[in-house]
Amino acid sequence: MAHYEYDFAIDEDFYEKAVIEHLCDNQDYVHLYGPDVPRSTEEYRDVFLFDILSSALERINECLPRAAVEEAILKINNVEGGTLAQRNEIFNDYLQSGVEVRYFDGKEERDDIVYLIDFDDPENNDFHVVNQWTFVEYSEKRPDVIIFVNGMPLVMFELKSPSREEVDASDAYLQLRAYMQHIPSLFVPNVFCVMSDMSSTKVGTITADEDRYVAWKSVDGD
Repeated sequence: MAHYEYDFAIDEDFYEKAVIEHLCDNQDYVHLYGPDVPRSTEEYRDVFLFDILSSALERINECLPRAAVEEAILKINNVEGGTLAQRNEIFNDYLQSGVEVRYFDGKEERDDIVYLIDFDDPENNDFHVVNQWTFVEYSEKRPDVIIFVNGMPLVMFELKSPSREEVDASDAYLQLRAYMQHIPSLFVPNVFCVMSDMSSTKVGTITADEDRYVAWKSVDGD
């Protein structure tokens, strides 16, 4: 991720907006402000952007009926497997290999696979960057920035102000670990987490210790 230099103090709100602006301007992501996104209930327990998820899966799997897509959404919204790491492994298998479903086509039951991401045509996927997304599980939390792909929260950002000498990227890592304890369901679909204080930006999986996070660099090495 590129580094930027500013001649004034940068707080976390400014940094958050800079990250969102970069993703929207350079990667064509669509920005959604969390508090403005409709939720299915007032309990703030939606892991997915369900309308976007449903639309994307129908588009990617256009040869399959609505019943197959609904069955896939039901499965990914109810991943069971014990620990967070185990559930995350199951979900990542769904991302890579698709979701096996059985549905009734009006005449008989059929087995098929619903794919969650179009790896052959990246432009056939929906990319949203969402900030201040409230989620309630064991407690209420509001992560800084989340990247949703086809309505699924695959990347979590935790940002720290580069102007605050008392905090750094390590504090961001501790915050991410706290989120995993308090709102684990939001991390079931997670592919990787990002911790950054602008001078240092690193990425890692939900099972990685801090020393296993690696520097996030662009394709040209910056």
